[in-house]
Amino acid sequence: MPEAFYLPLGDGRYLATEHTAGPWSKDSQHFGPPSALLVRELESIPAEREFLLGRVTVEILGPAPLTELTVRARRERPGRSVELLSAELAHGDRVVARASGWRIATSDTAEVAAGAAEPLTPPDDCPRAPWPEDWNDGYLNAMDWREIRGRVVEPGPTAVWARQRVALVDGEKPSPLQRLFAVADSGNGASNLLDMREWLFINSELTVHIHREPEGEWIGLDAATVLGPRGVGTATSALHDENGQVATGAQALLVRARPDSRPFAGQGPA
Repeated sequence: MPEAFYLPLGDGRYLATEHTAGPWSKDSQHFGPPSALLVRELESIPAEREFLLGRVTVEILGPAPLTELTVRARRERPGRSVELLSAELAHGDRVVARASGWRIATSDTAEVAAGAAEPLTPPDDCPRAPWPEDWNDGYLNAMDWREIRGRVVEPGPTAVWARQRVALVDGEKPSPLQRLFAVADSGNGASNLLDMREWLFINSELTVHIHREPEGEWIGLDAATVLGPRGVGTATSALHDENGQVATGAQALLVRARPDSRPFAGQGPA
């Protein structure tokens, strides 16, 4: 199997490999790789000056199967300082996800940069994160995970490092933002508060606000979940590279008791 999440087929078509499979189903992708693929398409839109994606929202409209997908992007609102971009991921005639991104013209604000969280413990000083043996392979094994604090197999806030073992698209080196989005959708799984054999906590979207592009291969995810009393929750994440915080992520969660108590392999990062 190629060492990539996707194989390019030409004309905006990509074949998902087994590396994209989520921990909870061998038939559906973890939404990290599709989010990164959508960002790749947003980045492909030509720009007349230097821009940075300042905010990207991925709306998850349904499961992404492990099959051929088509992705398209367009400029919704041109502008000299701010532009609105959009992208769409489809399986046949069914759209499985849409992304919108505000692209902002860059300038030199290094003298006034402030407010970012301090750097996390370096990855080399952190142990590998052990995932339950009965969880599905695929995405989890395609990433190298290190625990900073908390445990991914126990409830509560958790901070982890992750880096890709495989490319996003075969034959390409992923961009910094593609690496960021391959990890950002794991916040609700890493910081879950509930027994995943008894509860669902599924995100319907992912929003990431970016203040600089990450450097290096490692992406840090410092995540916490808040559960409301009426079936709605929020997972928030401070996203890092080894020099400090680069972005903030958030996910709206559907929280619901499972309809039966049959054994479940585990949701993991979703």
